[in-house]
Amino acid sequence: MPKIKVNGSELYYEDTGGPGEAIIFSHGLLWNTTLFAPQVTALKGRYRCISYDHRGQGQSADAQGSEIGMDLLTEDAVALIRALNLEKVHFCGLSMGGFIGMRLAARFPQLVRSLILCETSADAEPAENIPKYKRLSFVARWIGIRVVTPQVMPILFGKTALTDSGRANDRARWMQQMNKNRRSIWRAVNGVLFRSAVMDELPRIQAPTLVIVGEEDVATVPAKAARIAQAIPNAQLVHIPGAGHSSTVEAPEAVNAAIANFLAQPR
Repeated sequence: MPKIKVNGSELYYEDTGGPGEAIIFSHGLLWNTTLFAPQVTALKGRYRCISYDHRGQGQSADAQGSEIGMDLLTEDAVALIRALNLEKVHFCGLSMGGFIGMRLAARFPQLVRSLILCETSADAEPAENIPKYKRLSFVARWIGIRVVTPQVMPILFGKTALTDSGRANDRARWMQQMNKNRRSIWRAVNGVLFRSAVMDELPRIQAPTLVIVGEEDVATVPAKAARIAQAIPNAQLVHIPGAGHSSTVEAPEAVNAAIANFLAQPR
């Protein structure tokens, strides 16, 4: 699969091609393009599906400095859209990808046809979370992420997916994905921990917006999704039962249906 040089970095991306309207999939922290594999499979027959790895994650180039900030990642998304000669896109972001999506739609409305926000927040990181996440990041940086993966799993996944006896293979696959992260992931973690709130920018978003949240999400709880939906004009809110912070892989059928229904609505 190709890589593209944009905004001073090299990003890995996957593109199904085709004549349909383009959907950009933007993953969350500790993930890569695989976070949206079920959605790409479901939608590629009607849409051109493009998923990419953020700088410093997945197969994209690493970064320098102490933080990969959300504004920089938003500039990366703008550069990617323009480099691929896409006029307007449906932008689907989960968690970190949602942080980017909100900034993109508010600041570059000419590039966004519609916005899908999954498991995300418009607030700054709660102060009470930062010491714990900094400790986990420190251990991952200096010892390796395998040591902290068991503590990260309950943050990224809901209790249903973590306790269902029939989903042992899913859990093993998700843990394997977490363990692939580079030790330099601490730069991306800092970008999440020290991001600014964008709640005041949300009323500027004019693109049709769908907000999706897993009912078991403990990282960005459903109340945060409700606040986003209330702040964006005419936004729609969908709850996904039995899913946590990684609803796209925990409950893919429900997420696929929500996205397909949203995209099919007349504009």
